[in-house]
Amino acid sequence: MAQTKDRPRFLLGPVLVFRGEQGDRWRVSALFVIDGEHEPDDLRVDGVGLPVPPRHVAAWRGRHLWRFDFAVPRDTTDGEASYGFQDAEEHWRMAVPARGGTPRLAYTACNGIEDEHCQPTATAARNALWSDLAAQHARTPFHLLLQGGDQLYADTVWRDCPSLKAWSKRRGRWARPFTAAMAEEAMSYYVDRYIALWSQPEIAPVLACVPSVMMWDDHDIFDGWGSLQGEAQHAAVPRGVALVARRAFTLFQLAAPPESLPECVWGAEHGGFTQGFRAGDLGVFAPDLRSDRTPDRVLSERTWAALPEWLERFQGCRHLLFLSSVPLLYADTGVLERWVNRLPGTARLRDDLRDQWRSPAHVEEWRRLLELLSAFSLRSGCRVTALSGEVHFGARALLHGGGVEMWQLVSSGVVHPPPGRLATALLERLAARRDAPFPGWSLEMPPFPETGRRLIRARNWLSLHLDRKNQLHAQWHAEGATGRFLQVI
Repeated sequence: MAQTKDRPRFLLGPVLVFRGEQGDRWRVSALFVIDGEHEPDDLRVDGVGLPVPPRHVAAWRGRHLWRFDFAVPRDTTDGEASYGFQDAEEHWRMAVPARGGTPRLAYTACNGIEDEHCQPTATAARNALWSDLAAQHARTPFHLLLQGGDQLYADTVWRDCPSLKAWSKRRGRWARPFTAAMAEEAMSYYVDRYIALWSQPEIAPVLACVPSVMMWDDHDIFDGWGSLQGEAQHAAVPRGVALVARRAFTLFQLAAPPESLPECVWGAEHGGFTQGFRAGDLGVFAPDLRSDRTPDRVLSERTWAALPEWLERFQGCRHLLFLSSVPLLYADTGVLERWVNRLPGTARLRDDLRDQWRSPAHVEEWRRLLELLSAFSLRSGCRVTALSGEVHFGARALLHGGGVEMWQLVSSGVVHPPPGRLATALLERLAARRDAPFPGWSLEMPPFPETGRRLIRARNWLSLHLDRKNQLHAQWHAEGATGRFLQVI
């Protein structure tokens, strides 16, 4: 890239993306988006002897993505590292866990709503939970931010791209090709959305100070993708838009081009984005539950074939966090799906229910996964806890079966509001039922002592840490709540 003496104009960044442990070092990438051809200076990082050079990731219509890869040494106690450009006034600070220690984590999901145009122009109310997370980080720093899906709500791609809007109104649209103009408009849409959203003043400081692990879900593409029926899933235009969203996801959420993904992405040779990390006694496993998805399956057979070996990589961990975008353990929404399928005008709700593990279309895969996780836990002595978002409640569930006990923690949305009171009352009744999903297995959703209810009907996020006894401490941070909503596992 051409060098110039002018200072680059930053449109976004830094966005920290976690790359894993490397011996006694904490590996991170910092992503920036710059307007124009200006190559940024080297990055200076505390504890890293040499300046960190920029790596060009991609460019789109004059906007260039640059990445800095560095590994911060870890001390015998928790610490922090400052990083920034030598002559710039602004520097950022990142918390670094102690050598051999386990990180403190935050978990978020559902960072938007289906129609972002309905959001207020001022971002403070929209992002109140991000401000709360930042305040908690200032008091007790987090080392990792797990983002469990729907970091972007891209549902308006069909309205905001003129060629796609015109296509959606045409007769015989399913037979029409995906054109170069559509691809360009869609890519501009996704790039614009990431830059506009992640540069908001309440979100940007968190992304700059806490390295993220991000998995995708349907809204990162557009609503329902993977569970849509018929031509809506298979026609050239929706498939083309999904491919554009896929590239945008890798560039922004993985900070890498799709043809050169980092080693923490597993199954890339099959087109998947599964991620796995070990940090002290803690494992983080985020399988890609969207790339293989169809209305009749969640994972392809080649992904199922890889899962046992991926799980074996966590041998020696004391606790494994299994990230599932939709709750792995939850009320039996299959009952609702069968009822909703009979009603007209419920397409969006049908797609949401088809996404769930307990959909009649996926229940056998659900059982297969539970048996796989339980067998791994029993064999390795590693406790497995599921982390999920998507349903816009806070909740917890407990499964007994396969000789083990498995907890589920649900937290969403950090921005998306909770469902209405009628839907909440219906789901609360379903959640109160003690369930026996398979012979010899039992599932329950315990009420929270603070409210006596099983669902937290408020926007929320989750903080987690592992103590010296390898017990996982979780706390829901719910908007407007006076209780503390704690769970120790």
